[in-house]
Amino acid sequence: MLIDDLRGIQRHHGYLPEAELHAYAERTGTPLYQINAVATFYPQFRRTPPPETEILVCTDLACHLRGAETLARRLEGEAAGSAGRVEVRRCSCLGRCDRPPAVLANGMVADAPDALRADVPVSPLAPVLTSRRVFDFDPYGPDTSRRYEVWTARGQRAPEAIIAALKESGLRGMGGAGFPAGAKWEIVRRAPGQPKYVVCNADESEPGTFKDREMLLHASHLVLEGMLIAAGVVGAEEAILFIRHEYAEGRAAFAAALEDARARGLLAEAPAVRIFESLGGYICGEETALLEALEGKRAEPRHKPPFPGTHGLWGRPTLINNVETFALATAILQRGAAWYRSQGVNGGVGPKLLALSGDVVRPGVYEVPLGLTIRAFLEEYGGGVANGRRLKAVLPGGASSGFLPPELADTPLEFGALAKLGSMLGSGAVIALAEGRCVLDAALNLVRFFRNESCGKCVPCRAGSEQLVGLLEAWRRGEGSPADADLIADLAPAMADASICGLGQVAPAPIVSALRYWPDEILAHVRDRCCPAGVCPVGR
Repeated sequence: MLIDDLRGIQRHHGYLPEAELHAYAERTGTPLYQINAVATFYPQFRRTPPPETEILVCTDLACHLRGAETLARRLEGEAAGSAGRVEVRRCSCLGRCDRPPAVLANGMVADAPDALRADVPVSPLAPVLTSRRVFDFDPYGPDTSRRYEVWTARGQRAPEAIIAALKESGLRGMGGAGFPAGAKWEIVRRAPGQPKYVVCNADESEPGTFKDREMLLHASHLVLEGMLIAAGVVGAEEAILFIRHEYAEGRAAFAAALEDARARGLLAEAPAVRIFESLGGYICGEETALLEALEGKRAEPRHKPPFPGTHGLWGRPTLINNVETFALATAILQRGAAWYRSQGVNGGVGPKLLALSGDVVRPGVYEVPLGLTIRAFLEEYGGGVANGRRLKAVLPGGASSGFLPPELADTPLEFGALAKLGSMLGSGAVIALAEGRCVLDAALNLVRFFRNESCGKCVPCRAGSEQLVGLLEAWRRGEGSPADADLIADLAPAMADASICGLGQVAPAPIVSALRYWPDEILAHVRDRCCPAGVCPVGR
């Protein structure tokens, strides 16, 4: 496959030399334009020799709030005297939002210099107290000998009974869309055609999202068992873990779980299981873009319908769920649908993993009853807003969910309750902003993320996100006009209606929600030429 061959060339040379690409084209008969299309799409492919040290600094929201830009400029200054031996680049979310600002040095996680803390107007964070090594919903607990009981007893329960149990439980997909899991499994099982595939989407790349990282690190066995059960139910011959490249530890943990299951003789009648490491790009988390990547192509979303359940990998029926969904399916099939339904509160159903970051005392991953209110989650689990400040805004479901004001903090973190507000549970990422933050500054940071991560395939997303970033950057400088808000009001629904995938559809959400709840603060930048929070460069 083209992607695998390009990986091999880069492993050997450290980058993709032009001569090697020409030689590969001649050797395989692959058109050079096709090779270049893939080689230029993925961030992990290099077209020039790498430096001795490559430093990546995440500048997305959680890290932005913790002085990532200050750190990046400092490192750039230090690298300037290295005669090219050190390269510093800003990058999108690294999935380390609980320990910002996140830095990778030659692909390895690095701690930001302690001196940076003096430059940031927030005191150092307390040590992370969460990220449990055994999740409460794990039906096996610390007893490793009991693992895979559902899989080993699969012959005692018909596939239709397993699907019925998932339907009865009310389990939804936990990757963002919230589609009923049992119904999705049933669609793939009933779909004609072979072979079939099961794919676990572990490419969580949205700012503030890192719950699946913890699940893979500490409970990979639940994920693997869920994938095996699903493959048996739908009749798949292969199960694939699609994981973001920054999650080296999670990849190793899953590989260890796979080897352990194999050593115990549990995979003799199992489908083939393999790991595919993403080459970067938030868009790879979109299910059809993920399929394109698995087929060795540019990760550009497909038009839907048809949907992956009937026309997925290589055009065959494919079940795609995320890490948490497969783990919960295992727990439900071991503990029962009634157990799962009993776990929620305030109309929510089941336990839920939430990643918490931003201006809180204790960022981390927490297992909570679905339906817990935003306020209770921030105070009881996160220790409240940092430094005793008041809450200014909160993203209840990641960058795509939009901001909510503190007046709505008693809203349950639950699919229906958030949908009524025009928001969503999304990727399970709760990001808090304290008083003193500028909502325009935060909204621009998120919209810029979507702009940077757009695959560029469709005009509404590509051009619309660029237009939004230009408008918001001008507002931060005190330029533009309040009338530009009307342009945003027209642009947002056009992007939502015409973009091929969810990225373009939700890209305007941060600024649309900010204008809805903080119009005076936002428009003060252009009306009064001032930033009420004193954050933006306007008036300086």
